Amino acid sequence: MSEFHGIIPPLLTPRTERGELDFEGISALVDHLVEGGVQGIFALGSSGEVPYLTSSEREQVLRTALDATQGRVPVLVGISEQSTNRVLDEAERLLSIGGDAAVVTTPFYALSDAGEIEQHFRTVAERVDVPVFAYDIPVRTHSKLPHEVTVRLAHEGILAGVKDSSADDVAFRRLLLQTRDLNEFAVFTGHEAVADGALLGGAAGIVPGLGNVDPAGYVRLYNAAQSGDWAAAASEQDRLARLFEITSAATPGRVSPGAAGLGAFKTALQVMGVIGSNRMTEPMLALNDAEARRVREVISAEGLL
Repeated sequence: MSEFHGIIPPLLTPRTERGELDFEGISALVDHLVEGGVQGIFALGSSGEVPYLTSSEREQVLRTALDATQGRVPVLVGISEQSTNRVLDEAERLLSIGGDAAVVTTPFYALSDAGEIEQHFRTVAERVDVPVFAYDIPVRTHSKLPHEVTVRLAHEGILAGVKDSSADDVAFRRLLLQTRDLNEFAVFTGHEAVADGALLGGAAGIVPGLGNVDPAGYVRLYNAAQSGDWAAAASEQDRLARLFEITSAATPGRVSPGAAGLGAFKTALQVMGVIGSNRMTEPMLALNDAEARRVREVISAEGLL
């Protein structure tokens, strides 16, 4: 088994009511995750609102997360930039602060073909000193990680794994099948509501945004799957799927889809007393009081209050 496995939530980025980074909130959230039993933390991912953060804020978030983690679990660092050279620059800056692995997107803005994407990951892996995971998130990069490229880089040991947020379950299963014999290659799903199926297919773990809210629930799901108790895994997944309904609490058209999901997670954590505010990074809007009441109803029904 790869050292990277299990539940690795993508860390949210709490802000104060004034919109400043909430360093106490970041630390409290890290403690909430570690005490929930997670096997790692993914800092500066999409759930961390990384496209909205300035370079200075990215550094401050990572430094705070590492200080709070204190080596209790590995920290994976998101490196999301438009081109190879920008990724290398970002990696040098962020990984000098710390981190146990880099999670790297395909190039975006400029449209790349399979050959360019392959060269991108080869160059990055050669230049950084930590394992490199490919972050497959075409809804953000507008480019699906090419299957043949991924399998080849996996078998050559260039990639340590994939964080799959493509929503392409057929491609995900194909990747699992064609890398199953690689002990040091870890495939993670970003699905919140059907993760039990991914684990059944052989996924190394889950990177669930909802895991910020209920890390212990996802750990129970993972442990049940590891022990082969698929009935218990399905039951826990059903509960988490019901909990995921908080992402529907926002009034349609009032906030963007991304803000509705991340805003629901932040609101739940505020209601639970883990962080002090559900403030989003501008221009995203936070959930209002009526929407927060809907979040409270759901999390209360699923045993988090």
